[in-house]
Amino acid sequence: MGTTSVLRTRPARPAAPVGRTAPKRAVGGRRPMGPGRRRRRAGLLLVAPALLHASLWIGLPVVASVVLAFTEYDVLTAPRFAGLDNFRELLGDAVFRKSVVNTVVYTFFTVPFGMALGLLLALALHTGLRARGFFRTAVFLPQVTATVAIALVWLWIYNPGNGLLNTLLSFLGIDGPAWLSSTSWAMPSVILVGIWQGIGMKMLIYLAALQSLPKELYEAASVDGASKVRQFFSITLPLLKPATFFVLITSMISAFQSFDQIYILTDGGPANSTTMMTYEIYKSAFREFRVGYACAQSLVLFLLLMGFTLVNRRIMGGTRGHN
Repeated sequence: MGTTSVLRTRPARPAAPVGRTAPKRAVGGRRPMGPGRRRRRAGLLLVAPALLHASLWIGLPVVASVVLAFTEYDVLTAPRFAGLDNFRELLGDAVFRKSVVNTVVYTFFTVPFGMALGLLLALALHTGLRARGFFRTAVFLPQVTATVAIALVWLWIYNPGNGLLNTLLSFLGIDGPAWLSSTSWAMPSVILVGIWQGIGMKMLIYLAALQSLPKELYEAASVDGASKVRQFFSITLPLLKPATFFVLITSMISAFQSFDQIYILTDGGPANSTTMMTYEIYKSAFREFRVGYACAQSLVLFLLLMGFTLVNRRIMGGTRGHN
């Protein structure tokens, strides 16, 4: 019986619709990179230097600090695993507990008062005030001035002998106290410096947020007969919620990390009345060379900041403003 050859032909590919072109294939059968993928790759390349920098100078030190918190390390000898000994010692360290209380008190007063003054200044500078540029620069100037220079100026202001503050009080017949040498006045004096120095950044953030608010809402409220006070509480404050949350968190972090002014003004005294957590970390690491213990203190500081941040986010309901 003869064999017949059957010719098998590949089915024809359907023609592309009118107006569309068939997808091109690159050499080797790979599909060419789409625009979205190109943008993602370009974005990764752009942020790669910052990610590398953050990994080397932030990520690695954070991991090292967490590891060293469970060791006994004095720089000169190799770290020795100590378990939870550093944290047990922290619980019995009266000076560190005092620093935690001082840090919370300092934050409790500097953050809300600074935010309120910053918002008031932003509202004042948002109006048609003459020489607004000058006043904005003057308010923001302490923020960009070196903290050491600011502390030295305030050290002269608080000088009990010939300082500016006691000199002004003497004209009123009041004998000013030794502001930085008194356990009663040292902390309020440091708090005043903290409020004054940080008010510029808060003002700037609130001012930027105010300038972005839609004017149509205020025009509609004016037509409905709402007063300026009602507009502030019903429109301005709700719309400033994201800015308020940002200012609150950054101000808390800054307050918890206060060190320079404490180091210059009081050196943690008198009688540890102004010592802060960051100052105790500094003493443990660079004066006593107890790096493991200092890392344990740093971990406690981090956990406190994380806890306060989560609580504030919970209270404020996140960062979304009202529509």
